[in-house]
Amino acid sequence: MLKLAYFDCPSGASGDMILGALVDAGVPFETLERELAGLGVDGYRLERSEVMKAGFRATKVDVHLTGYDRDPAYMGRVPDPGAHPRHPGHRGLGEILAILERSHLAPKVREMASRVFRRLADAEARVHGTTPERVQFHDVGAIDAIVDVTGACIGLHLLGIDAVHFGALPVGGGFVDGPHGRIPVPGPATAELLKGFPTLDTGIRRELVTPTGAAILTTLATGAGAMPAMRVTAVGYGGGTMELETPNVLRLFVGETAVAAPTGAPTETIIQVETTVDDMSPQLYEPLLERLLESGALDAWLTPVIMKRSRPGVVLTALCEPGRVADLSRLLFEESPTIGVRWTAYQRARLEREMVRLDTAHGPVTFKVSRLDGRAITVTPEFEEIRRIARDRGLAVREVLEQARTEGRRLLSSP
Repeated sequence: MLKLAYFDCPSGASGDMILGALVDAGVPFETLERELAGLGVDGYRLERSEVMKAGFRATKVDVHLTGYDRDPAYMGRVPDPGAHPRHPGHRGLGEILAILERSHLAPKVREMASRVFRRLADAEARVHGTTPERVQFHDVGAIDAIVDVTGACIGLHLLGIDAVHFGALPVGGGFVDGPHGRIPVPGPATAELLKGFPTLDTGIRRELVTPTGAAILTTLATGAGAMPAMRVTAVGYGGGTMELETPNVLRLFVGETAVAAPTGAPTETIIQVETTVDDMSPQLYEPLLERLLESGALDAWLTPVIMKRSRPGVVLTALCEPGRVADLSRLLFEESPTIGVRWTAYQRARLEREMVRLDTAHGPVTFKVSRLDGRAITVTPEFEEIRRIARDRGLAVREVLEQARTEGRRLLSSP
């Protein structure tokens, strides 16, 4: 049984709306406060309230700063002479990752929050023509934004969510004032984060999707668009700050979908990213597959197909973790003539794997061993080592491979 979270965002998304929806859907507020204490930062207070938005009840979670935006890394520190003055709340990616690294958060929460801020730094870097390491977060670097992001990750973790999905996001419109002056809505970083995800214009000329909200959803989601099939077990409403003509709420559907997986085989969410081309030089396929694997693809392959007008084409496919979709999509745009990339979320059961070194009649050989409930299911020798042994000893590759497999199974089954 997989547990899903679907964020329906008719009025947009922000960090506090996501937090409110999670609490309204069942995350205990006191537990959220206790887990957030593991961040190891002070200077804020979490408040929960019930609000009415255009006639609809919702939960509002606010992060109130109780003093100068501070954290342990800066408390009592004397600035270096001649150092660039640090604006309160302005932090670089390294500073935020350091806060997360020294925290007492659950490892899964720490990893999720780090991914959100890394993706946000990548977006800011592309907008400002710099590197992620040199980006200085403004509002998003403040303690309240760090709490919003981390709190959202904690909430999903506490609910036991296996996969996150969200609906089309309303981009809003108009202008807002920011650290760089008056900018159009959606802001440049938000627009960068929304690339490749479904959006729509509802005619409301306000900032409906904040950088924090966009970063949380687009980083953690395994799918976007229509609500996936599931048995809904809870619905939560998170209230926004603005008063709009329509209810300014974000809805969270929590549900389950039945998927039968082998007993003892853990399940995980992976994304299949693909595109179809019919005008690419065959010489370019090999370097493209190499770059996909170097950029985080779990696997990559080519499939011949017949396209419209009976033209032969090729489907370029890569499997990856949810956080790698944007990187691999960008790579496919850069390294192929495609004008569109699609992706689909899948659940897979994966056997536990390990590499072991065993002594065989032909000498030491490395084996890939897959286990189910602790029992070795497959024992596969590394083929390059088998080929080298066969070449050095003047033996048939097939003969050495079969002998190694037999010995590997025998050695691993021995008490």
